[in-house]
Amino acid sequence: MHYRTSPSSTTGMPSGIPHIVGNETAERFSFYGMKAVLAVFMIKYLHLMNDTPGTAMTTAEATEKIHTWVGWVYLTPFFGALLADIFLGKYRTIIILSLVYCVGHAALAFMGTQGDARWWMTAGLMLIALGSGGIKPCVSAHVGDQFGPGNSHLLAKIFNWFYFSINLGAMLSALLTPWLMEWYGPHLAFGVPGVLMALATLVFWMGRNRFIHVPAGGMRFLKDLGKKETWKTLLFLAPLYLFLAIFWSLFDQTGTTLIFQAQDMDRNLLGTHWLPSQLQSLNSLFVLAFIPIFTYLIYPAISKIWKLTPLRKIGIGLFVMVIGFSVVAVTQTLIDSGQTPNIIWQVVAYALLTSSEVMVSIVALEFAYTQAPRNMKSLVMCFYLGSVAVGNFFTAGINNHIQVPAITLEDRQSHAGFDQLAGTSDDITLKEGEIHSPCYQQLKESADAIKHIYHIKGELPSNQNGSPAMAAVTDPWGNQLRYTRLNSRTARISSDGPDQQYKTQWDLGVTLTLPEPPKEKTDSWADTFRPDSTWLERRKQTLGLETSKNVSGDDDQPRIQTNYYAGGGSQMEGASYFWFFTKLMLATAIIFIPYAIYYKKDKPQDDTK
Repeated sequence: MHYRTSPSSTTGMPSGIPHIVGNETAERFSFYGMKAVLAVFMIKYLHLMNDTPGTAMTTAEATEKIHTWVGWVYLTPFFGALLADIFLGKYRTIIILSLVYCVGHAALAFMGTQGDARWWMTAGLMLIALGSGGIKPCVSAHVGDQFGPGNSHLLAKIFNWFYFSINLGAMLSALLTPWLMEWYGPHLAFGVPGVLMALATLVFWMGRNRFIHVPAGGMRFLKDLGKKETWKTLLFLAPLYLFLAIFWSLFDQTGTTLIFQAQDMDRNLLGTHWLPSQLQSLNSLFVLAFIPIFTYLIYPAISKIWKLTPLRKIGIGLFVMVIGFSVVAVTQTLIDSGQTPNIIWQVVAYALLTSSEVMVSIVALEFAYTQAPRNMKSLVMCFYLGSVAVGNFFTAGINNHIQVPAITLEDRQSHAGFDQLAGTSDDITLKEGEIHSPCYQQLKESADAIKHIYHIKGELPSNQNGSPAMAAVTDPWGNQLRYTRLNSRTARISSDGPDQQYKTQWDLGVTLTLPEPPKEKTDSWADTFRPDSTWLERRKQTLGLETSKNVSGDDDQPRIQTNYYAGGGSQMEGASYFWFFTKLMLATAIIFIPYAIYYKKDKPQDDTK
């Protein structure tokens, strides 16, 4: 089959454009739909996917894994660009990697049916990273290939539709897939995005005879990489990419830590109960609303007082990110104190974070393009996406560093304890599903005291009231136990353990968790299509797991679930985590100011003017 390799002289819209826009909408639905539920899946569902339940993943571990994966998603564009520009061309690269993409979705959809679910998840995510990341630098360039001199004036219009289709697909998937996960489980929640990806591939393939197929350029890409002007341009842009990396380190946590935070909030908004993962749809909604507002109102208004250059827009956006993450940190401070703030706090945070995205992400991409020579556009795009990868790898590294190792036990096994000698007093064993340690009785006695307070007051005590209730209890090493209220439904009692150091793998403790209130059906159209119980509830019944244990002291009171542990957790938890990133962003925004001033004085020449 011989395809056209150059655009015609038409002045109208190229015939292949509907296939590209349709493909992009379905592909973004599949990617963001899968990504929307990944965080909640890892901590609540993954350990229940096998016939034998495992240990639930911590939020820090899940955050590390997701950001590592997102980093690979944005690092593989280098591979995709090389494959397209040197060997296969854009069309064949997109088709082949889209099929890889589909196989990755299939692996996620069939998790738990055969073998270890964690293995299938890892394989599926790696295939999706290769497929999604590999086609990223090809799709937008393929759009530009369809236009010639006669209709190039329509490029701005089609890229607006292109951007609209991305956010439309992302918004719809962020609303639907969390609902599917909640009521119908992971197989359907991951399966529907997989079907959409298959549909996207089919739509793109159907346009093969309408596309302009620009052939691969051979080794030209590598020759451009070896030119002096290439490295001069990248040298000037490299600091910008580092600033962007810190920006993405914070912004992409909308798919992880902000979801975990939303689980501890009152999610009733405008008469609707939102699932934690569904709040990500606000980002796409705000993007669609804010772009015209910033373009036609805010930017012109500011420019009348202070001329807005691209670097000034980026600088303002970095400071807006500081404000947005400060709202997140304040929200977490309220949660740490035992309050249940309304989700409107996150709505405000999302509005600020999206405003920052409009000023930083979109403007930085446009600015980098204007600074690059014409034959380096795709390379600059790869490095721009690489900054997203670096930011996510940084977040993953932080979450890896703050994790405290845990001592995990399987039934009828024991751990020799701190002295590493079996049969001594500090052995840790598993009995009837509970971890027994040298201070098990002290922890149980303290837990009973906290349950008594709950029985009287109807809520878990604050840190100030909980600690005195346990004052008479000391661990076997003569130290008082620590009481920490984590949120409105969870508290923790802990001993520093035999090493007498806080936040190590030898910490011994118990968490007390109130059950979530039952989910009642409403008159919402979505609730008419769901079963009477969630997939998790049905799955736990199938596995024979108790949903609650250890009565709080009265049959009329909700039962408090207790979980004894050894080690684990995070060295930087609660509000301190978000304040760390807020301060990092503030330092980044301040350092950006002299870079922007210096760049104005000595910038590389732009041959696109």
